Amino acid sequence: MDWKSKRVGAILEAALAEDKVANDITTALTIPPNLRASGTIIAKQACVVSGLGCIPVFLDIFAKMSAAPVGRFEVVSHPEIFDGVKVRKGQTLAVIRHNAAAILSCERVILNLMQRMSGIATLTNEFVKAVANTKTKVLDTRKTIPGLRVLDKYAVCCGGGVNHRLDLQDGILIKNNHISLGGGLPTVLERAQKNRKTNQWIQVEVRSQAELDQAIAGGAESILLDNMTPSQVKKAVKQIRAALPNVPIEASGNMNLKTVRKYALAGVDFVSVGALTHSAAAADLSMRITADIY
Repeated sequence: MDWKSKRVGAILEAALAEDKVANDITTALTIPPNLRASGTIIAKQACVVSGLGCIPVFLDIFAKMSAAPVGRFEVVSHPEIFDGVKVRKGQTLAVIRHNAAAILSCERVILNLMQRMSGIATLTNEFVKAVANTKTKVLDTRKTIPGLRVLDKYAVCCGGGVNHRLDLQDGILIKNNHISLGGGLPTVLERAQKNRKTNQWIQVEVRSQAELDQAIAGGAESILLDNMTPSQVKKAVKQIRAALPNVPIEASGNMNLKTVRKYALAGVDFVSVGALTHSAAAADLSMRITADIY
């Protein structure tokens, strides 16, 4: 993750502006402006860490937004703690040494983002463990919080998952609505093959035996089996492998931790799980702030 990229910086700046951190009236009225403090971020549950890199960027942006000089800061974490590492309950993730007012004003925004990202990473890791010792990889989807996709998908990678399309220009995926509106699967697949640019791969979503037969006959380069049972997927995989042995096969549709291994054992290369980013519970993190004494 390039935490200093303009795209990520804009997301983090918008988060600080939303909370009006430069106008924190409670902190301004109660905390001496020159007080230095340490903010210790603690895991209150076992989780996979994601988002540590946001802390210095948030603090840099805050310094530019704040009228008061906040001075230097330092963010310290143990060498063994970094994004993608699983930590135990009670473990310290990082310590921020900075102006007390700056830490207080940024505390909630920092925690909000890290809790969401660590929650996604943790849930992703549970799915990855569920398909362990199979060839199946866990994919995310575009079911992300608007504006946060780049962070959501990074968190998936921290949990051991794999990113699918980042956006609509990142590969051709023919879904049911394209098929319905475009005149049927054979028609839209042929149209896409004819008009695509070089190196644009085509994936076709199929929901029935008829659509599967059409996708195979049309030479689909990747096939997504949507909302099928594990037994249906197993049968479809056998058919696809016989006709198109090198075509990647993906299964999707209401994947959960109880069923995902059954789909993996059915022989698919990928399972896509929307829940990774649309239903992950935030990890429980807290920040303990204490005054520094020199």
